[in-house]
Amino acid sequence: MKKHIMGKNLDEWKNRHPLLEEIIKTQEVFWTNPQYVSSSDRIITPNLRKMDIQDAEKRLLRFAPYIAKVFPQTWETKGIIESPLVKIDKMKKELAVLYDQEIIGSLYLKCDSHLPISGSVKARGGIYEVLKIAEDIAIEKKIIVESDDYTILASEKCKKLFSRYSIVVGSTGNLGLSIGIMGAVLGFKVIVHMSSDAKQWKKDLLRKKGVTVVEYDSDYGKAVEAGRIQAQREENSYFIDDENSQNLFLGYAVAGKRLKQQLEQLQILVDQDHPLFVYLPCGVGGAPGGITFGLKTAFHEHVHCFFAEPTHSPAMLLGLMTGLHDKVSAQEFGIDNRTDADGLAVGRPSGFVGKTLEKDISGIFTIQDQELYRLLSRLADSEGIYLEPSALAGFAGPLRLFSESRGKQYLEYGDLMSKMKNATHIVWATGGSMVPEEMMSHFYNKGKAKE
Repeated sequence: MKKHIMGKNLDEWKNRHPLLEEIIKTQEVFWTNPQYVSSSDRIITPNLRKMDIQDAEKRLLRFAPYIAKVFPQTWETKGIIESPLVKIDKMKKELAVLYDQEIIGSLYLKCDSHLPISGSVKARGGIYEVLKIAEDIAIEKKIIVESDDYTILASEKCKKLFSRYSIVVGSTGNLGLSIGIMGAVLGFKVIVHMSSDAKQWKKDLLRKKGVTVVEYDSDYGKAVEAGRIQAQREENSYFIDDENSQNLFLGYAVAGKRLKQQLEQLQILVDQDHPLFVYLPCGVGGAPGGITFGLKTAFHEHVHCFFAEPTHSPAMLLGLMTGLHDKVSAQEFGIDNRTDADGLAVGRPSGFVGKTLEKDISGIFTIQDQELYRLLSRLADSEGIYLEPSALAGFAGPLRLFSESRGKQYLEYGDLMSKMKNATHIVWATGGSMVPEEMMSHFYNKGKAKE
């Protein structure tokens, strides 16, 4: 551990932020953001607007016929990549018994774990940015105009064009899957730099799809840096930056409008008297950040977004709490960044996301790996839904909101406690449907052993 972190020693940081004592000991914590602003006229960022989300949604609609053609599993949804919103009353009862804590309000699961093509939340941002790159190239080369039928992009002529370009990304697993699968189908040369936390089955699947996988013994940060350097050195190479990409961010943000439509179809109100709480697993922050931007654009002060991180990888928590954002890492505070939640195994957060949303994230909580497995088996038993470990992180959120003193204070200060009977809680499930059966069985058995 460094003797000094950005000019202060550890004791000085602890005096300023007493919760650091528990965080450094990798204990579970619930932190509420003192900079959070709950206001209908809050402008999130001058650089990104509601119009940008609409532009991203229109692009996805233009590509929908192409998606339906090359991915038959999207035929029924006409090429729209979206996940179901499922009410999980049985799991809600299971949680009340398991943790001796009632969740007041309705509990739903947003099943991005079952998004088509790549089976994770990364299908939103990762696939979107690949499509944006493809469209930009095709328009520049006068292959298409926006009013065309985009199924033309499935032609051998277009694949040959895209084969002259490479797409590079650093990933712990799921982002690499979404970019690799989509990029390879279009014809791009895709190189995925994967950290030591990435599961072998994800590497194997990518290679099977024709993607080049470069493996590292170190963590996510090294994989990203290596990918960035490679892309800078090579001509016609695009680096997809999970830490700083506005295109990824906007791809995720489309989820806000999509969720609003789903809630309206279910006749679920979100307003001053019917608050919405959303719990999002967080790695570097791109996916939960983009989704939060979309949700805040759709629901304003009536939605409350909490991020979930492993106790051993509290990157965004440290970045927001200290105000240092990407200038600090978990390792600098002596935290090892070792977790079974591979998609969340990130030591340093996105500065872009942290700075953009530092007044919009309601709070962050951390969870032990053993709890992820226990929740995994309970969800499977109660609802028949199987997720990968990292996707269970959000489930601790509604429990902690009602049991932790900081959670109770958040509800009291926001004049929310009396409205909770009308509240909707959504746990965002980020991945799991593509996990091999034998590995999912291993996860499940590990969870049962924790009981």
